[in-house]
Amino acid sequence: MQLPLARMFSIKELTHTILLQPSYFGPRMVNFLESKLYADAEGTCSAQFGYIIAVVSLIDIGKGIVLSGSGQAEFITRHRAVVFKPFKGEVVDGIVDRVTKVRYRRENTKVRLKIVGTRADATEVFAIGTIKEDHLGVIE
Repeated sequence: MQLPLARMFSIKELTHTILLQPSYFGPRMVNFLESKLYADAEGTCSAQFGYIIAVVSLIDIGKGIVLSGSGQAEFITRHRAVVFKPFKGEVVDGIVDRVTKVRYRRENTKVRLKIVGTRADATEVFAIGTIKEDHLGVIE
């Protein structure tokens, strides 16, 4: 049985909703929507996909729907983005941020570790790793 290949970095097709004030309606509206997509999406985190590193292409800007009462328009965009989500079993290089065992107290140290577990919520991805295998540990 062959397991599916998990990749820490991947390109995913995502959607993002943008609310646009009426003052931005006009000939440059598409340019503004594209700029707003990059500003809103890049650097954010999704529990499903991980960190959105960069928007690489805009696929579609849906037809705007004018919201009653405010005059704002809601646009649902589809785009491709480079995302970062670590998976159990991957080996990564990183910097120790927090140490939970008192025996090993070297924070802000560069290490190569193997991820043994992850957890994601709406704003962050958490990973737990080990350096107790060959070729893992402090990187000089």
